[in-house]
Amino acid sequence: MNREREDLFTASLDGQWVTSSLSGPNGDACVRVMKIAGGFAVDDSKSPDRPPLRYTHAQMRAFLLAVEAGAFDQSVQAPPRP
Repeated sequence: MNREREDLFTASLDGQWVTSSLSGPNGDACVRVMKIAGGFAVDDSKSPDRPPLRYTHAQMRAFLLAVEAGAFDQSVQAPPRP
């Protein structure tokens, strides 16, 4: 494992989790994200006992750009917006 990834996986998870405003009244039915040293932690709020996934800044940016470009549109049907 390279140094960047090592740092990412040893980074503390003592920050604030961020959830979507569409995740329910308690924010407990959603993917949540936390900025950590070296990147981001991504977690399922319904499974807090599972370890979060960790991504570098470059990995998260690549994922978000792919989402914006519609790369996953055929994979998931979004619920209708209220």
